Amino acid sequence: MQEVSQFHTLKAQVNGMDCPSCAKTIQSNLEQLPGVNEASISFGSGRLNVSYDSQGITQKDIFRRVESLGYQIQPVVALADRTESARQNTTSSQESSKSAPKSKVWKFWLTTRRGQTVILSGLGLVLGLIAHSLGLSVWVERVFYGVGMLVAGFPIARAGWFALLSREADMNLLMTISALGACILGDWIEGAMVVFLFSLGTTLQTFTLGRTRNAIQDLMDLTPSVATVKRDGEEITIPISNIEVGEIITVRPGQRIALDGTVISGIGAIDQAPITGESIPVDKEPGDTVFAGTFNQTGYFEIKTTRQANETTMARIIHLVESAQSSRAKSQKWVDKFASVYTPVVIILAALIAFIPPLLFAQSLQDWIYRALTLLVIACPCALVISTPVSIVSAIGAATRKGVLFKGGMSLENAGKMNILAFDKTGTLTEGLPKVLDVYSLGETNSTSVLNIAASLEQNSEHPLAKAILAEAKVRKLILQQPQDFIAIAGKGIQAKLSVKSSCSCCETDRVTYLVGNRRLFLDLSPEAQSKLKEITQLGQTPVLVGTEQNLLGIIALADGLRLEAREAVRLIKQTGLKEIVMLTGDIEPVARQMAQEVGISQYRAELLPEDKLTQVKQLQNLGTVGMVGDGINDAPALASANVSFAVGRTDIALETADVVLVSGDLRRLAYAVTLSRQTVSVIKQNILFSLVTKGLFLLLGSFGVVGLAVAVLADMGSSLLVTLNGMRLFKV
Repeated sequence: MQEVSQFHTLKAQVNGMDCPSCAKTIQSNLEQLPGVNEASISFGSGRLNVSYDSQGITQKDIFRRVESLGYQIQPVVALADRTESARQNTTSSQESSKSAPKSKVWKFWLTTRRGQTVILSGLGLVLGLIAHSLGLSVWVERVFYGVGMLVAGFPIARAGWFALLSREADMNLLMTISALGACILGDWIEGAMVVFLFSLGTTLQTFTLGRTRNAIQDLMDLTPSVATVKRDGEEITIPISNIEVGEIITVRPGQRIALDGTVISGIGAIDQAPITGESIPVDKEPGDTVFAGTFNQTGYFEIKTTRQANETTMARIIHLVESAQSSRAKSQKWVDKFASVYTPVVIILAALIAFIPPLLFAQSLQDWIYRALTLLVIACPCALVISTPVSIVSAIGAATRKGVLFKGGMSLENAGKMNILAFDKTGTLTEGLPKVLDVYSLGETNSTSVLNIAASLEQNSEHPLAKAILAEAKVRKLILQQPQDFIAIAGKGIQAKLSVKSSCSCCETDRVTYLVGNRRLFLDLSPEAQSKLKEITQLGQTPVLVGTEQNLLGIIALADGLRLEAREAVRLIKQTGLKEIVMLTGDIEPVARQMAQEVGISQYRAELLPEDKLTQVKQLQNLGTVGMVGDGINDAPALASANVSFAVGRTDIALETADVVLVSGDLRRLAYAVTLSRQTVSVIKQNILFSLVTKGLFLLLGSFGVVGLAVAVLADMGSSLLVTLNGMRLFKV
């Protein structure tokens, strides 16, 4: 019987890559292994994904191949499957990308393999120079130079060999050829200098890049691997992967919440900065939602879990950040395409420089081979290829800490080029829920009594208008009565009896029938009442009428409430210099006009159906790059058609559909997202231009023999380090 293939997916973190060429070498080598279906690796995030047939190859075989190339690899542990020891092992193993930036610099150089290699290589170079200055035997010099070259050069040569087998001309191969060529030509000082400077440069670059790759691990470290759950009246601490939806977990002050859930007992302050980026803790009470990874500052909570570990909001954010860091922007695709043509052309040019002058013009073979070796070193397009991913990963990491999720490099670039922004109104500029705007009295009964009567009757109603009335009564601290003989009148409203003080001295109270509902509930209205109703309706507000069987006592006007930060958000987004800001809404023209004036938007389109919003977005695209801001629920067509879509809030639909998600729901983060995107595009352009100019200049100097191998290495690694540091400036936006 024929065996059935069993395809599995391996996710791992690879450390030690110095350039996108390293990622290509790893990918090519893995794809050549029998049993590997597909392999992909992102240099920016260091994430490796391998689809393989377990019948033909094992996970250990894949790990051994990556390690044989000279890189460190460890599996990515799912959030729900982590244990405390696994997390500690994962953290400690990331010596080059995580622990180094957080530890003291001297400790990194003395305790890590990379640091020790650079020190030993430098020591060999220094001892060789001392031997040369003292006039010792040339073989003594070469022993010192050779030891330094062997210590630091072996990993480089090994990676270069595998690159050659993969038909990839990466910088490890070019540096190996240059160092060996220098030694063959008798210039051991140059060879040792090349190896030392290259090893130092790549180590500094890896040291620096570590910070840009820590966003995911930092998020994972925020979520506890265990939680205390109540079972059979007892509290037990177990891994979060063993906790089901609906169970009760307890969280004490100073602890982090392990799973998403709803507070059923306890009052206190929760720091939600890891999820929303909010700097101020949020007070929580029974009925409120809490999220995994947030920090309990005060109070003891009992929380009913609503999601399992791998489905929490934090887990979804981690998944989105992983995908975003591995994505490729348009500029990165252009750079990769350019490099794929550029590198072979320069290698051919180096071969021509090495042999044509000696063969045709009787020039020194040794001199022109040396120039060709210098050209090979300069030819490595590392700085150019690294210029885009390091900027994107830095920007995504910075934005994640601020509660802004970019879905990838394409989203960043599009947001940076955006010059027109369209706002949906309902649920975006407004809260998406009705709110009491005013209470009008039409008789002897004052407005407070009108609200009290309505709220008393609506106590058991689930209607959104009823909830708004009750919320207003709670704000005003009204004491409500319990209604009696309650009757719901279909399509009109409700009716019930309340006790009131009697006008008769022999009786303490009377029971009066009250009505709360729409216009159809009341037959005859006075001219004053009709005029007030018309005024409320023209403002786009919803009237709720309150009265008795004989008279109308008052009207409560409700409307969708404006977000508290909406005006400030529009002011901030205007400061970014957008060419045009438009509000799109399905409301009638007077309502749209009033709302636009309140938030400070001069242009608006009213009475739009969902398909009309789509048409408006397409028309705006004729004028420039359009962004659309919505809540991700009823704006799907318009959001999908915009060049870049922004969703407000952390709903499942928003996390799935939008290009950029403002997790906290704070519209003011929109200006930050636009500013960060623009600066990212600017930094990418700076890096690409700097890389091309530097390469062009040194290619010219190297061809004429003005610069040597050591200077070429300094130019190559220096430019790579500079574009990395420039990209990391985005952390401070």
